Amino acid sequence: MSQSPFQKFTNKKKNSAVKESFRQDKKKAKKERAAYFDKVKEEKYQARMAAKNPALAAKRNDEKAKAVSKEKIITNKEGKATVKTTAKSTKGNPPTGIMPLNKYMAHCGVCSRRDAVSIIAEGNVKVNGAIAKEPGYKVLDTDEVIYNGKKLFVTKNLQYILLNKPKDYITTTDDPQGRKTVLQLIKSATEERVYPIGRLDRNTSGVLLLTNDGDLTQKLSHPSFEIKKVYEVKLDKLLTKNDFEKILTGLVLEDGPVLVDSLAYADSKDKSIIGIEIHSGRNRIVRRIFEHLGYDVKGLDRVMYAGLTKKNVERGKWRYLSEKEIRLLKYMNASKVKEKK
Repeated sequence: MSQSPFQKFTNKKKNSAVKESFRQDKKKAKKERAAYFDKVKEEKYQARMAAKNPALAAKRNDEKAKAVSKEKIITNKEGKATVKTTAKSTKGNPPTGIMPLNKYMAHCGVCSRRDAVSIIAEGNVKVNGAIAKEPGYKVLDTDEVIYNGKKLFVTKNLQYILLNKPKDYITTTDDPQGRKTVLQLIKSATEERVYPIGRLDRNTSGVLLLTNDGDLTQKLSHPSFEIKKVYEVKLDKLLTKNDFEKILTGLVLEDGPVLVDSLAYADSKDKSIIGIEIHSGRNRIVRRIFEHLGYDVKGLDRVMYAGLTKKNVERGKWRYLSEKEIRLLKYMNASKVKEKK
């Protein structure tokens, strides 16, 4: 019997392949749509800039014209003219030709994007000799960006460092009062300017991540990614069963309700030592939970952050993240963010 009647069934695509095809088409359409609106937004922004500063706008147009002149026009098989750049590939390095100023500063290792917005708004950044106050200003390769009297360059040597922070160190890059900072503990780790992701107050110890990767900092700091943290809390007295249940049910603090992901007695023989898992990034949130119920936090140690632990890292010591750990951080909870969108 001929097999031809069954050919259409044997050649049928798998359901997973069909779904993936739809997914790729949808992704492509969203990318094209985003590119279109970015172009419209850029044109409007350039029009506003031209109205404010015609000389600077003219200079930027000249620079763009020179960049286009370096491109090569080729013809494809259908006879359509296309543009192919002759510039070298920048794979692995962040593009600078279309980068907003705050993102550019993050890639230069100055600070996070969010902090850069404040720095720019305060008029502390100059572009081509003029003070820039727009975080969305598009930085070209030929632009000169100055901050604190120094020209900024995009950081290509990205660093990821895990520190087991001891007490009495603050998580700022510098301190006017001369207090000890976490950067003093990792000064032998890198010559690049790195900064901590998130904050641990002076009396809190444990896992702290430092990097000059602005994109990763922005991601791990954003509430939508729900980055999990686990703390070990030492209280001044035993945590009662009633208060234990109150915390699990949810408390209402002065800045709104707070829910914990998990709560347990870390030591079955000592109910003053508590393990708590939480994804909220609000300031001093763990201390405030227990202080709200009348407890004094004698010790607070972060034992896990975004899946990273202080295993084999002594107090006050540090280590580099592995490639696998970096990869996991970059894609952590990405599916949750897509679901919310």
